[in-house]
Amino acid sequence: MKKKPGKKEKTRSKEGFSALLRIKDLKYEYIRRDEENNVEGITTAVDGVSMEVKPGEFIAILGHNGSGKSTLAKHINAILFPAEGTVVLDGMDTQDEDRLLDIRRTAGMVFQNPDNQIIGQVVDEDVAFGPENMGVPTEEIISRVEESLKTIGMWEYRDASPNHLSGGQKQRVSIAGVLAMHPKCLILDEPTAMLDPRGRYEVIRAARALNQVEGITVILITHYMEEAVYADRIFVMDQGKVVMNGDPRSIFSRVEELKELRLGVPVACELGWELRKSGLPLPEGILNRKELVEALKDIPHKSGGGAAPATVSEKPEPEGGMKLIADKLSYKYDKGTNKERCALEDVSFVLHPGEFVGLIGHTGSGKSTLVQLLNALLTPDSGSVYYDGADIYAPDYDRKALRGKVGMVFQYPEHQLFEETVLSEVAYGPKNMGLDRKEAELAAFAAIKKVGLEDECFDQSPFDLSGGQKRRVAIASVLAMKPELLILDEPAAGLDPAGREELLSMIRTLRDEEGICVLLVSHSMEDVAELADRILVLDKGKLLYDDTPRRVFAHAAELEEIGLAAPETSYILKELEKTGWELDTEALTLSEAKERILEATA
Repeated sequence: MKKKPGKKEKTRSKEGFSALLRIKDLKYEYIRRDEENNVEGITTAVDGVSMEVKPGEFIAILGHNGSGKSTLAKHINAILFPAEGTVVLDGMDTQDEDRLLDIRRTAGMVFQNPDNQIIGQVVDEDVAFGPENMGVPTEEIISRVEESLKTIGMWEYRDASPNHLSGGQKQRVSIAGVLAMHPKCLILDEPTAMLDPRGRYEVIRAARALNQVEGITVILITHYMEEAVYADRIFVMDQGKVVMNGDPRSIFSRVEELKELRLGVPVACELGWELRKSGLPLPEGILNRKELVEALKDIPHKSGGGAAPATVSEKPEPEGGMKLIADKLSYKYDKGTNKERCALEDVSFVLHPGEFVGLIGHTGSGKSTLVQLLNALLTPDSGSVYYDGADIYAPDYDRKALRGKVGMVFQYPEHQLFEETVLSEVAYGPKNMGLDRKEAELAAFAAIKKVGLEDECFDQSPFDLSGGQKRRVAIASVLAMKPELLILDEPAAGLDPAGREELLSMIRTLRDEEGICVLLVSHSMEDVAELADRILVLDKGKLLYDDTPRRVFAHAAELEEIGLAAPETSYILKELEKTGWELDTEALTLSEAKERILEATA
């Protein structure tokens, strides 16, 4: 085996070696055709991009949905080929057909959707697939599979079927499969979109270790700004062009420009920016919690033993009785086999009309299994669900009618889209419920308007829409059936910051205006802190907490032990308290944290 380069070797490779990747004037267009193969339209996805990446660099690529990031990435390992310009990887032109296998060995890519990448029937077989095709000796393959799975925290699932893994667990397996091939360049296209906080941390930590210790070049595409902080350089894309290029501090100092590009900045950076606008003497481009606390600690402030945490009011108790009761739900996968796995154990809770409830838990905790039990897509091994007082698993219960009342939007919206146009897609549910065509289309029109889609989308194919638009169509398809309970399983995963904010704001408005009960499954602690009246926390299939956001996130240490966390702002406030500040440390949202800090400096 080759000697692993150390930190000094990696630094020398950055400064002294020629570029590992050279992209020159790259242009690529997507051509839409009708059924008769006539050209309907052309979209320029990448427009004149040039960049160089040195061996051992850690590069982050940011941009809103549709900015061209993924298209650019697919050119690096020759999944796509330039319409104009060149891409040269490790001296190989990606348009050289004789070098395609070498190019794809050199640059391994992890895609947004792990289902596009997993092919094995068992996890360790899937991870071994790449090295086997490279002709790696058997003993070395075994070692690589173990190393890769342990790196991303999936070793205990090595004998599991990928079909029974959660979306986040599948994503880890796909990363392991690429790592096992020991590429020179690792391309990560939204690798943490479906992961819990610990999973995100572990994946980025693994990527940094591969970069810093192994000297592997890392190209990370992400919508999590906190992940981009670790990059050597950041490229920002808009409309197929690179519009910013610099180190993290210089990029994240341009907060207003990034927001105009539908992006954001790390939480600590945004809080520092907001405080600076309010008059506090803080530097631009604060990148993390440590830097913000360090900048704030010497500013004149109230000091003492900490303020009483009574400044953030709790949301009122829900009224109107019980809409849904989950009673001692248990469920096992592969029941009765040697691969039997408990997904849920004795889970009970109540949902009330008009309530907004967050459901959080580590990857594989049972969240997706639980929500599929709530409208009878799965049948529990024991326990039941009562909707409006009736047992939904009773033999004579009308489950078709139930699914009109309990609407579900899945993790991947494209999995529930199938019609030719947006209008026919959204009208499908009402038609299936017995409405005639006119009534169904009227219901569809109203639902499409509610989710904020433009009129020109009505006759478009849902598959031609952006990720955010697809999610809106999926939600509209459920809303058209006038549900009383809306279940959203990671609806904002993979969306850019502005798209995520718009989608979640739309959902909150629907709850407020329509009185719909919402159950939101999310790995974003900030989102559930901002939106939820109450939070359910799952840990290894068991319900750990069922309480208000404030009370749940007061258990930050316990949450961290199970792969979750509290919102970043609460950690910032607690760090300030340790330096002698007197302030309420239990504020959860950025706006609340800003108010608490300004109050303490008044």
